[in-house]
Amino acid sequence: MSDYYAVLGVSRDASTEEIKRAYRKLARQHHPDVAGADSAEKFKDIAAANDVLSNPEKRRAYDMGGMPGMAGGGAGAGFGFSDIFESFFAAAAGGGGQRGPVSRARRGQDALLRIDLELSDAAFGVAKDIEVDTAVMCTTCQGSCCQPGTSPTTCDVCGGRGSVQRMARSFLGQVMTTTACAACSGFGTVITSPCHECNGEGRVRTRRSVRVNVPAGVDDGTRIKLTGQGEVGPAGGPPGDLYVEVRERRHPVFARRGDDLHCTAEVPMTAAALGTVLDLETLDGEQEVDIRPGTQPEEVVTLRGLGVGHLNGNGRGDLHVHVNVAVPTKLDEEQERLLRELATLRSEERPEARLAPAHPGMFSRLREKLQGK
Repeated sequence: MSDYYAVLGVSRDASTEEIKRAYRKLARQHHPDVAGADSAEKFKDIAAANDVLSNPEKRRAYDMGGMPGMAGGGAGAGFGFSDIFESFFAAAAGGGGQRGPVSRARRGQDALLRIDLELSDAAFGVAKDIEVDTAVMCTTCQGSCCQPGTSPTTCDVCGGRGSVQRMARSFLGQVMTTTACAACSGFGTVITSPCHECNGEGRVRTRRSVRVNVPAGVDDGTRIKLTGQGEVGPAGGPPGDLYVEVRERRHPVFARRGDDLHCTAEVPMTAAALGTVLDLETLDGEQEVDIRPGTQPEEVVTLRGLGVGHLNGNGRGDLHVHVNVAVPTKLDEEQERLLRELATLRSEERPEARLAPAHPGMFSRLREKLQGK
């Protein structure tokens, strides 16, 4: 039976970091690919010692008198309840707890980018090319992680299984457990000549261009999913997804509320009284706005279908033009005379104050002004 502390050359009160350093040094020195096939048994003992002593639970059990096993080249350790139950449940599922090698290829991470859009782009939709810093498959090794002309070699410790079995005595008797091979990290193979371009990762970082088709009707904060446009996974694994979040720039004229647009048009007092036609520059070009005679302040003229497109639907919102009647603050003598004549004709030289019903939005606007909005 091996003394695992003696195998690694560390004291019984060695820290986890000291154990890891000792294992890395001995593993490099005694790996069969370096020291030859004669060192295979020594390497197995080193791997088994590290597997036990680097795991706090297994190390406590070992220190309390757990017996090294007789299988797997003498590898073994004391066991906790988790090891025992793992073995029992694995055997019940079939295969006696035997594990197969795991793949080096793993799915890449998802990525999130933000793009700024003008109101017109959000209203009508747009196709944009964006630059993405991401991981792509290494073109030198094509995701194999190996230098061209080489390939992974079968692990000498686990024989390509990716796992090792060991037996130990417990109060329940002898128990066989299966754990990932420490020599190959459970892959079943060892890369002896890693690719120089990607350092054996199977992917490299680069900048590439991605086209985003932004549908009409997106709003601030909308996220567009581009399936498979995220990072390529390690060892050429499948890529993750790319999410593009929309940030809509503030428009100098139009305010957006849902799919409707709102703006304010100022007309002179005389135009509001007599009626007129305004030329308004909209997202669809110049449009005529009919101001009917007698138009009152804060009246709204609606232009149907000139708003923002409905997301995932047909049609568009509306454009609402809020009319602001401008009352002149300075009059010359002739203008004042004419207005007084008009007031006389309308018997309005000294009009009586008439209280009108409150406009539904009056108090909300007053509150916004008081709050400084």
